[in-house]
Formats: sequence, structure tokens, C-alpha cells
Amino acid sequence: MNFTIDWLSFYLMEQPEEEDGIKQVRMTRYLSHDEYLRSELKDFLDGEFARIAKRKVEMNPKTEGTPTKLGQFVLEPGHPLDSNPNYALLNRLLAAETSGESKEPCQELIQSYLRTSQVRGGVMIVVRTRLELIDERYVFILKCDFEQKTAVITDEKSLISNVRMAINAKNMKSLMYPYMIESGMNDPYHVKIHQFSHARYFEEFLRFIEYPQTMTQIVSEEVISLARQHIEYTYPEESEERIREEEAIELIAASPKRELAEKWEHETVMEAMQIITDRQPEVELKFKLDHMQIRTLLADYGTSLHIAKVNGRYLVLLEGEQLQFERGMSPVEFLKPKALTDIMKEIEERSQNVAYTPVSTPTEDDDNPPW
Repeated sequence: MNFTIDWLSFYLMEQPEEEDGIKQVRMTRYLSHDEYLRSELKDFLDGEFARIAKRKVEMNPKTEGTPTKLGQFVLEPGHPLDSNPNYALLNRLLAAETSGESKEPCQELIQSYLRTSQVRGGVMIVVRTRLELIDERYVFILKCDFEQKTAVITDEKSLISNVRMAINAKNMKSLMYPYMIESGMNDPYHVKIHQFSHARYFEEFLRFIEYPQTMTQIVSEEVISLARQHIEYTYPEESEERIREEEAIELIAASPKRELAEKWEHETVMEAMQIITDRQPEVELKFKLDHMQIRTLLADYGTSLHIAKVNGRYLVLLEGEQLQFERGMSPVEFLKPKALTDIMKEIEERSQNVAYTPVSTPTEDDDNPPW
């Protein structure tokens, strides 16, 4: 996948020393196709455009922190796509045939970026490219933040020299428009954005682009909806039980961490799970049992994962054909597994035995293993 660069705009943005100081562009360069080929930027950006285009992205990412996302233009009901200011700006960049024609929309883009909160100093690069052979046009917006405390090796006398402003392409933020579904197939309603940073300022500077819900948000809303349907079906309207259950659901929906509610029978959980996994088979299930973290698929519940309760304590049973260990060795790897009935018997006996058993003090003759 090879891209031909039609023109490139380069902006060096300076971060003021004061926190509330005005950010400004310190240097600007506009390069034509031939000037780009002769510049140092060609070596710096070689391969980056293809890498950005090939980077995989999901319509609904698993988590909010997913680095690569699809942004969708916000449209008011009954209004066409070109009524969106960000769409209109990106298409002006797409239509610009020369670096001279790109100056006005590029300046508008940069000013919008500089007004974004938490924006950092660095280099912004706006490029219009064409995909070779099929002649499809794309706009790339690239941002490299300045590297801190960077040094380069110079010569044997001075050894190193400090570099005040350095950039690299490793953590480069990028936006590509239109979204390339595959070579020759574009989606004009979406842009592809990529950033590793926890600060979301590269998403924020185009204010009329929204990002779809994460898979976690979609599943959470689906679960709450199913829970409300269950309450409506189970409890009489305006009854105290129904009001109490509805309040409990609202609290659960607003809480970042929740304990097992113990409200639904296994069959009800299986029915709700089936509705969700039929639409989203890869939905994850994550929870903690005391300090132990369990991570699997929601579809595993009821077949490979089981939850029980024995004398007031929770029991999680994981079922599978193969048990593998990674990295550090442990004595558990040599275990000859007990029968499940024996383990259940031990759990019941341990939970019922509340008598205090003193710990014996080892003697010099004690020859038992250290564990």
C-alpha cells in the first residue's frame, strides 16, 4: 500500500512556560510534492501512512482507553453531512490541489487545535495523499509531542549533546479521513483516530465528531434494560417491592464496583446472557473473588464457568480440558488433582469448623518441607 504525497503543511507549536500562557505557532512550512521528496520529512514519515491505514479498528472498542477509534460526524436530524463543520473542513483539505490552496483550511485546523485544553507543544503535520493505482484521496493529520530530556551522541570529545526539541514517530497521534474500510472502499461518515496518551486532547479539538460507545457501555446498558424488564414482569406496578427493586437497579447502574446481587435464578441469568452473546459473542466477563482475578468470556458462564455458594462462602468453578502454566515454576504444577467430591467435603468441613486450632512451633527436629 503506497501513498503519493500531493502537499504537506508543517507547524511547530510552542508550549509557553506559564500554564495559562498562550500557545502559538513558531514555524510554518508548506511543501509541494517535489519539495517533500527532497526534504528530511520523507525519511521520517516513510511507511507511516501505510501503517496508519492498515491499523485495525473496531466500530465499538472494548474499553474507553483503546488507542485506535472511529469517530463519527455529529448530524442534527434532517441536516445533510456537509452541515457538520468538521466534515466541511476535512473536505476542503481533501479538495485542495496545491500547498497554496491548503493554507487557509490548514490555518483554521491549527487554530482549532491550539484552543484545545491540555494541548502540548510539538509538531503538527497535515498531508493530502493519494493511494497509488486507484488514485483515492486521503487527508492525514499527524501530531508529534516534544520528547523530554533527549540527547544525541555527537563526537568523541563532547560525547553527547542535549536536544531542546525532539520528536519521533513512535507515539505519534494520527487522524485519517476518509476511513478506509479496505483498499478502494471508503467510509465518508467516519474518521480513524489513533493516540496512546491518556489525555484525550487529540480527540477533543474536532468538536463535532463523536466516538461510539464502548462494548462495555453497550453491554451494561443492555443488562440494565433486561433487569428493568425483569422487574416489570415480576412485581406488581407501584408495589413496594417493585419500587425497592427499581431503586436498587439505579444504584447498581451508577456504581463503578458491585458485589454479587443474588437476585436472579441461574435460568434467568442464562436467558439474559444468551440475548447479549447472540449479538456480541466476544463480550468479556471479569470479576474478583477476594484477591483473585477471573477473566473469561460471558458465553463461558454456565458451561465452563460456574458460581456456587457453600456455607456463606462463594465458590467459582472453572472447567476445561487442559491446564497450562506460564513463566515462574510453582509446586502446584506437580499436583495430582483431587476428586471434586473430596474438595467439596473439605470446604464444608472447614466452613463449619469454627474452633480455634493453635499453630505448633517448629522444633530443631522438624524435618518437614518449608512449605
